[in-house]
Amino acid sequence: MPKAQASKHTRSTSPARRSPCPVACALDLFGDRWTLLVIRDLMLGRSRFKDFSASPEGIPTNILSDRLERLLESGIVRQIPAADGGKRMAYELTQKGEALRPILKSMRDWGLTWEPGTKVLLQQS
Repeated sequence: MPKAQASKHTRSTSPARRSPCPVACALDLFGDRWTLLVIRDLMLGRSRFKDFSASPEGIPTNILSDRLERLLESGIVRQIPAADGGKRMAYELTQKGEALRPILKSMRDWGLTWEPGTKVLLQQS
């Protein structure tokens, strides 16, 4: 696909890809220190900004805002009205985001097997 042409799955604001390699493209979306942790939290049922910022890893709020915006732009999450009816929006995974569930499960299982001292804090289905 030419760089100037956006696919039906990305918005035109997405940065140009550095490579057509699917691993590189995936890393461009969620290969930083924080993004998969936000996705993990969504899979664990967290949905509000305050929930993500309360995670034990301590993501700075400016980075959290940036990562949520990136996930929105890439179609991995969508905003929904908060369950409590408040003014603030909540987030949920899209079908594209849910497709990451087996990847995170595999990463969790790998960590439990190979990284001493790790443990499951909350269950991911």
